[in-house]
Amino acid sequence: MKPFFFLPLAALFAACQPNGAEHIASDLRAPAFPLVTIDPYTSGWSFTDKLYDGSVKHWTGEDFPLIGAITVDGQAYRFMGIENKQYETVVPTAGQSAWEAAYTFAQPSAGWEQPNFNDAKWKTGTAAFGTPNKAAVQTLWEEPVRDIWVRREVNLTAEDIAKPLYLHYSHDDDIFIYVNGVEVVNTGNVCAEGKTLALPEKATQTLKPGRNVLAAHCINRVGEALVDFGLSAEAPVTYHLEQTAQQTSVDVQATQTRYVFACGAVELELTFTTPLLLDNLEWVSRPVSYISYRVTPTDGAAHEVSVYVEASPAWAVDKSYQHSRAESVKKDGLAYLKTGSEAQHILGKKGDNLRIDWGYFYLCGEDTPSFQYFIGAPADLRTAFVQRATPATAPSGTHDHLAVVHSLGKVSGAASGKIMLGYDDLYSIQYFGENLRPYWNSDGQRDIFDAFARAHEEYPQLIKECNAFDADLMRRAAAAGGKEYAELCALAYRQAIAAHKLVKAPNGDLLFLSKENFSNGSIGTVDRTYPSAPLFLLYNPELCKGLLNHILYYSESGKWTKPFAAHDVGTYPIANGQTYGGDMPVEESGNMLILAAAIAQREGHAQYAEKHWETLTTWTNYLVEKGLDPENQLCTDDFAGHFAHNANLSIKAILGIAAYGRLADMLGKQDVAEEYTRKAQAMAQQWLKMADDGDHYRLTFDQQGTWSQKYNLVWNKLLNLGIFPDEVAKKEIPYYLTKQNVYGLPLDNRETYTKADWIIWTATLADDKATFEQFIHPLYTYANVTPDRVPMNDWYFTDRPNQRGFQARSVVGGFFSKQLLEEL
Repeated sequence: MKPFFFLPLAALFAACQPNGAEHIASDLRAPAFPLVTIDPYTSGWSFTDKLYDGSVKHWTGEDFPLIGAITVDGQAYRFMGIENKQYETVVPTAGQSAWEAAYTFAQPSAGWEQPNFNDAKWKTGTAAFGTPNKAAVQTLWEEPVRDIWVRREVNLTAEDIAKPLYLHYSHDDDIFIYVNGVEVVNTGNVCAEGKTLALPEKATQTLKPGRNVLAAHCINRVGEALVDFGLSAEAPVTYHLEQTAQQTSVDVQATQTRYVFACGAVELELTFTTPLLLDNLEWVSRPVSYISYRVTPTDGAAHEVSVYVEASPAWAVDKSYQHSRAESVKKDGLAYLKTGSEAQHILGKKGDNLRIDWGYFYLCGEDTPSFQYFIGAPADLRTAFVQRATPATAPSGTHDHLAVVHSLGKVSGAASGKIMLGYDDLYSIQYFGENLRPYWNSDGQRDIFDAFARAHEEYPQLIKECNAFDADLMRRAAAAGGKEYAELCALAYRQAIAAHKLVKAPNGDLLFLSKENFSNGSIGTVDRTYPSAPLFLLYNPELCKGLLNHILYYSESGKWTKPFAAHDVGTYPIANGQTYGGDMPVEESGNMLILAAAIAQREGHAQYAEKHWETLTTWTNYLVEKGLDPENQLCTDDFAGHFAHNANLSIKAILGIAAYGRLADMLGKQDVAEEYTRKAQAMAQQWLKMADDGDHYRLTFDQQGTWSQKYNLVWNKLLNLGIFPDEVAKKEIPYYLTKQNVYGLPLDNRETYTKADWIIWTATLADDKATFEQFIHPLYTYANVTPDRVPMNDWYFTDRPNQRGFQARSVVGGFFSKQLLEEL
């Protein structure tokens, strides 16, 4: 096989584009816009169309406030973030303070939600209620128990009732919440954490001083479970930056998000850049993002201009009530503002809905007279900026905000500048008992100041390369699958990468460890690796090895002794061994084998597989025995529940065996190659008979009249394995088109929900671009119109534009399957 050679990306683009690729702007109204995308913890997004219409948020939905403002001739315009409402806790959630309530798993009698209901026979437990992997859970509620009913008595004062009250709640899955018997929440079949709802008048009218009852019924359909709720009151706040700029455009590219604003007589171009160019692991790992700005008068006159950027200490704590400390530092021509939690429990938490609360967040700029740096209360900082003064009060020592002011002076032509944001997590991952530093500082010989200094020095070249890469990605993706497909890929790019952490194992192996966002928080999950892999296979197979190394080590070290691949190696960021409650033996073994073969095809040799041959052989033999007609078990679509005889899972097993045969052939093991290739071919012929259902193939072998997306078949095409005849895809694709809804193709016949990554894999089976685009357009429409404003979610309903679950996950790397096919 002809080997592949990887040029530095910038060199590749220069070779392909002598005059540079033309910029293709994205027209997609993203569900959320990526701003700062460093890793699963340092992650900031705009959930609103206009950057100034909402707070910048972490992907979990928690506020990560950034405020941006500009003064033009003394008039202030806010262009980023909002001056947040302030809440005072009235009835704490479990995340704030443990609380007790009556609960039952048995269907109660009618009226259970009413204040006068007698719950004396119910159990008493400490919230939150749910599965142990969920944050703050104290009372277990696990499968096979499906329903829980909770009654919480709370005491309110007349002062509490007089204020605007808000309900804060988290749930997995469906929840109904009542206030003194009045229904205020009925979510349907979705899950969410950290939701806030202003109590409607019909509920507030029932409140009285003294005893009140909050009641909830939650349904766990499959997997994780959670119930938590509380109340807060709106606190008075004074606004200092009420006047907003006027946003005129936003454009999401692969490594950058660009905004343009009208600020009186000045145009402001604002760009968020995280240089995640996958052939440069230093840049991928470096925990620094940029906010750059350029101002240009629009009336031909000169104007006095200053730019203000403010950050909250929320970037360095898990919960807003945690105490933080801030300080300023100057070093080697750069000035830094730094904040971090007082406690500093390094690697002290694990789970999903968490933010980092060890290490330090930084704002950084040039140490020159035109820059000023302040620490203090947000009201004082904003007042001082508007009045062009020094903040009136000294830093308080805890909960202080950070602010940078760049005075651009009298601007007559154009003026520009940048501010850097970054995070020093000190230690990133615990890996089988050993704490690992981030890749950029794996030997411990560098510090965060060195990282910022390099980021500052390399900025001109870095931006040049990011611009070239962004333009090239849009051009190539549009050529492969159309402009809508290209825009989805651009949106997916940073999300997929930043859902990982890059570290180096004690043995020197690269570890590119995913966090299972908005799910159970697993680290290094194989069935997150599998859908995300096309992106990394396309741009740097070394990172794809980094997605597999920990699972191979887990088996080869003897720590995992089962004859199939593990599901994960822990709960992020603690990777000491599998914590997921159920195995996925066929799923994960097939995933690992297929990706090992994909790496070999991209590199032109099978040396990586040869290094792990014994383990790969064990997994292959398991698939030979168990893969054709899988027993009752989970697959990557575990949210749909256990079931047996899964036809799509069988495809994966068969292709995993074929992948092993391909690897054996590349290693010169001809007898082995022929044996396992024949096995795969024979199993495929059996599959054709077992799955056939006339004009399509079944969901399960034993159920006529069913259907499902056979997305695993894409590897037969990508790797040119030739195990399944082309007629399988040719039969399935037209059938799928008859099953599409307005927002996409359902996963299978059981529900109307779907998976975005699998839609694109299924679409890649199409033989022509026009048919491919027929599958892409409904997905694009969903992303463009959904009212559920979160980082791209991959599990959603196809008959209505609503999220079912999951967001900000690495699996959107699977969007690049079509481009990978073109490359191969």
